[in-house]
Amino acid sequence: MISTRLRDTGGLARLFSPQSIVIVGASANPSSFGARFMTNLAGFTGRLYLMNPRYDKIGDYTCYKSLRDLPETPDCVIVATGLATVETIFEDCITLGVGGVILIASGFSETGSAETAAVQDRLAARARESGVPLLGPNTIGFVNFRSRAGATFLTGLDFERGFDRDPADRRIGLASQSGALGLSLAQAMNRDLFFSHILSCGNSADVDLADCANFLIDDPDCQVIVCLLEGLSNPRRLEAVARRATAAGKPIILCKMARGESGAQAAASHTGSLAGSHAAYREMIGRAGGIVIDAFEDLLETAAYFSKARDPRGEGAMVIATSGGAAILAADAAESAGVPLPQPSPPVRSVLARHIPSFGTTRNPADVTAEVVNDIHSLTACVEAILSGDDYGALVVPHPLAYETAYPRIELLDRLGREAGKVISLVWLSGWLEGPGAREIEAAPNLALFRSMDRCFETLQLWSDWHHRRAALVQEAPARISAPDAMPKVAQALAETEARVLPERIAKSLLAAYGINVVSDHCASTEAEAREAALQIGGRMVMKIDSPDIAHKTEVGGIALDLGSPDVVASTFGKMMKDVARHAPNARLEGVVLQPMVPEGIEIVVGARVDAVFGPLVLVGLGGIFVELMADSVTAPAPVSTAEALAMIGKLRGARLLDGFRGLPAIDRQALAEVVARVSEFAADHADYLVELDVNPLICRGTQIIAADALIVLRDKGHSQQEATAAQ
Repeated sequence: MISTRLRDTGGLARLFSPQSIVIVGASANPSSFGARFMTNLAGFTGRLYLMNPRYDKIGDYTCYKSLRDLPETPDCVIVATGLATVETIFEDCITLGVGGVILIASGFSETGSAETAAVQDRLAARARESGVPLLGPNTIGFVNFRSRAGATFLTGLDFERGFDRDPADRRIGLASQSGALGLSLAQAMNRDLFFSHILSCGNSADVDLADCANFLIDDPDCQVIVCLLEGLSNPRRLEAVARRATAAGKPIILCKMARGESGAQAAASHTGSLAGSHAAYREMIGRAGGIVIDAFEDLLETAAYFSKARDPRGEGAMVIATSGGAAILAADAAESAGVPLPQPSPPVRSVLARHIPSFGTTRNPADVTAEVVNDIHSLTACVEAILSGDDYGALVVPHPLAYETAYPRIELLDRLGREAGKVISLVWLSGWLEGPGAREIEAAPNLALFRSMDRCFETLQLWSDWHHRRAALVQEAPARISAPDAMPKVAQALAETEARVLPERIAKSLLAAYGINVVSDHCASTEAEAREAALQIGGRMVMKIDSPDIAHKTEVGGIALDLGSPDVVASTFGKMMKDVARHAPNARLEGVVLQPMVPEGIEIVVGARVDAVFGPLVLVGLGGIFVELMADSVTAPAPVSTAEALAMIGKLRGARLLDGFRGLPAIDRQALAEVVARVSEFAADHADYLVELDVNPLICRGTQIIAADALIVLRDKGHSQQEATAAQ
C-alpha cells in the first residue's frame, strides 16, 4: 500500500520561516552563488551569518570558518558549494540539529549518473533518519515575503515590491519544482500581483512539492496555493494535501507539466523524477477538491481571481458590455465553459430598461452601449441593480479599449464591488496589453483582470465548481462495498497460481468473489463435451478458445458468436481448434469455453493496472473491439468509491450513450459505478500481484451489468517477493 502520510508542517517552520540563516560558501565575488544569496537576503528581518574558511570578513559581516563556530544553531543553512562537499556539510548540519538545509548544487539524479544519484539517495536517507529537512538538490531556494527572506540566488527580481506590501495583498503561495518557472511567475509582482511565498523543491530528494504545498496550508498569509508540477515519486501524498487544503478553505491550483510521452522524458532528465499519468493526476486532484489547470499561461489569472473572490451567492454570470461584438464573445465563452447566463429578474430589468437606450439590450449579455458607460450615474444604477441581489454569482464587464479616461469607471466598479461584497471580472480585449488601466484593474481588490474571454468564463466555472465540490467533499474514507472475505480468498488463489496470464474462467471467478456479475462458463476439451455443454446451456451461445497463452482471442480466430445448436457448436469446436493452432502454433490449447449469449447492450471496459508511480489505477471507458481506437476513458487512483466512480462515468465523452441508444434501455449508472468501485477494490487489494486487469466487454443493458470476458495478468512471483521485501 502506497503511504499518503504527510510531514508535520511544524517540522518545516525553521526552514521556511527562519529566524536565522547561514550562507555556507559566502563569497566576495559578486557573480558567485554565495554573493547572490547575500544580495537577496540583505533585508532579511532575522539574523544572517556567513561561512567560508577563506575569508575573515565579507563587507560588514564576520565570516565563520565552520558551522560549529557560529554563535547559535541556525534555523536555515544555505549550502552554496559544489557537489563534492555537500555530504560532509550536511552531516555537520545533522550533528548541530539545524532547522533545515537548502542544497542548490546540481549534477545529481537529474544527470542519469548512477554515482551522483547514489549521493542524492544517501542525502535523502540521512535526512529521513535525522529529521533535518533537506530542500533540493538542484533548487533555487525559496522566498518568504513576510520575513523578507529572499533565500535564492536568482537575480533581477524586484523582491522589494513584495516585501513592502501589506500581508493582505500577499495571498498567493507558490510551490514549484522548476525554480526558474516559479520565479518567472513571481515577476507578476511588477504588475501588482503579490505572493506570500515562493517555494522551489528541485530534485525533491527529501522535501517535495507535496510538503511545500502542505506547509502553505497552515500559513496565515497564504489563501490560495499554486503548484507547478513535473512529477512526484509518490503523488498520492499530493491528493492528501489537496483534500486538507480544500477542507481548510484554501483553493489549491495545480498545473501539471509532462502530460505526454516526450514531456515525461524531459521531466525525468530535468528533475530525476517520474512524470506519472496526467489523467490520473487530474482525477486524483479533482476528487480531493483541487483544481487542475492545463495551460501554464492560465495559472496567474486563475489564482488571482480565487485570491480575491468571495463565496458565490448565486449561480451563473451577468454580462454588461459596451459593444455588441463583446457581448457575443461573452455568450460564446460562457456556453463553452458551461457558465449559465440567467436573464435579469423583473426588478433588475426594470432598472436596466430605464438607463439603456432602445438600440441597446437589457437581456443577458446586456449591451448597455457607450451612452451608459459615459453616464456615470446610469452605469452606477445598472451595476448596483445587478449586484444588489443573489441572482448571479459573478458580473463580467468586457473592457474593449485601453484609455486613461477609463480610470474613474475602474474606481467606480471597484467601489461597487466592495460595497456588494463581490468581485467584478473585467476582460481586457485591447491589443495594448499593458495599456492605461490594466495595472489599476489588477491592483484593485474588488476587480479581477482577464486577458481572454474564454479564460474568464473557464475560471468562473472552476470557482463555482470548487465551492460545490468543497461543500460535498467527504473527509472520511468511504466504506468498502465488496464482501469481507473477498480479499483473503482471492489473495490465496493468486499466491498459489503459477500462471502469469489467468484463463478467462479463472479471472472471472476471482472477480465474482468481489461481487461482479459474470457470464457462466462451460468448459469443453472435445467435440463431444462441447455438444453436451451446448445441450445444458440451450439458446444462443458464444464459444471462446481456452488458453493461458492467448490474451486477445479475436485476433487468432478464438471467438465465435451466436451459435444456435449442439451440431453447430460441435463443428465450430473443430474449426476453432485448427484455426487457433495455425495462428498461434506455440500456444497451449486446453479446449474451449461455452457461454450463453448476453443480450445486446452498450459495451464498457473496466480495467486496472499498477503504475510505477501511482500504484493501482482503475479505468472506465467505452469498450468492445474499438476500445483503443475510441480512447474514451477516465483513469483514477484506486480504490474509488461508488460516488467517485459515478463521477468518472459522467466524464466520458460518450456518456450520453448510457442514457438510451437505438432502442436500448438507459443504463443504471449507479449499478455500473458499483462495478467500477469493486474492480478498483480488487486492484488496490492485490496490487502486489497485479500487472493489469481488463474486463472487456462489460455488457450493460438497463439494470443488467455483466462481465462477458476478463483478463488478469500477474507479476513474476520472484519480482513480487523482492518488491514486498523492499517495502518492508
